[in-house]
Amino acid sequence: MHAPDNAHPRRSGRFRCLGLGLILIFGPVAQPAWIQAADDAPAGPAKPALTVTTTRPEIRDWPRTIAATGTIAAWREVIVGAEIGGDRLVEAPVEIGDRVERGQLLARIDSDSVTAALEQARAALAESEALLAEARADADRARQSRGTAALSTQQADQYLSAERTALARLDAARARVRAEELRLSRTQVRAPVAGIVASLSAAQGSLVQPGDELLRLIRDSRLEWRAEVPATDLARLEPGGPARILATDGTPVNGRIRRVAPTVDARTLTGLVYVDLPAETTGQPLRAGMFVRGELDLGAAPALTLPQSALLTREGFTYVFRLEPDRTVIQTKVGVDRRLGDRVEITAGLEAKAEVVDSGVVFLADGDLVRVAEPAPSHAGRR
Repeated sequence: MHAPDNAHPRRSGRFRCLGLGLILIFGPVAQPAWIQAADDAPAGPAKPALTVTTTRPEIRDWPRTIAATGTIAAWREVIVGAEIGGDRLVEAPVEIGDRVERGQLLARIDSDSVTAALEQARAALAESEALLAEARADADRARQSRGTAALSTQQADQYLSAERTALARLDAARARVRAEELRLSRTQVRAPVAGIVASLSAAQGSLVQPGDELLRLIRDSRLEWRAEVPATDLARLEPGGPARILATDGTPVNGRIRRVAPTVDARTLTGLVYVDLPAETTGQPLRAGMFVRGELDLGAAPALTLPQSALLTREGFTYVFRLEPDRTVIQTKVGVDRRLGDRVEITAGLEAKAEVVDSGVVFLADGDLVRVAEPAPSHAGRR
């Protein structure tokens, strides 16, 4: 007698449940084919080494300078004033900026009253000369008749005294004429020195008094730069040292230190350094009152330098790529200062014996592998 047919399906169902449980407990036995293929795939190609050239820092003698700012001023300012007063300024033939020579007419004061006084003095002089002639004739007779009955001693003494008085009056009259002639000459105001008219203080037609300022001259047309230098740097500067300034229009002007001020401003802790400037630069491009920047030369000193091409600027800092023995590069932060031509002074962060990349630095990153190009063969001696 056979078992019913539906017994087999129940057994197969139990087997299926058992297999599912084993899978849940022990996990999958093998990975799918696509996962295994991904794991076995080879890694991507390595980043190729960048071909670069290298250089080492060079020590060069570079000029040392102190940067400064300051005002352009007259080397010497000459105040020209009136030496007589009470009359009006009738002529002023010069303008601000005019170059004048010594003795050139700058202004003229009305001379009518002085001319009248001079004529009066000359008339008094003529009278004194006539009185002296008369007194001298009487004195001569007195000297000849002295001790005779023709002329008493008392009368002779009177004639001699009158001669001396007339002579003194003549001297006074002559002095008066010279004084009036001097006053007349002072109605014409002339340049005491050569220079440039810097300012005009009196207008034509104004009444002037003795001592009134009429105008100012820049003596010899020379200007100076009054550089404001930190007190700590003053001792490093000496008269005769070179200096350079940049005019407001960009024109460079060379000068020379004339004097270093012996005092320091207690508020700003700076002292003045006076730099003579060439007379031919006065007016163009330099003018008194300009505020300019410049440099004061301290002489030459050794500087550790690299070509500009070896430097990389990122986020406000300067870096170089230092070459390691394994041909990798290390990004190194350095301090920089002066620039001269295509080279830059390195002040910190690098030794003189270091080897650094000097081409293609913008394409490098810290740790990159590089290949150093062989130096180009020299063709010296080849024909």
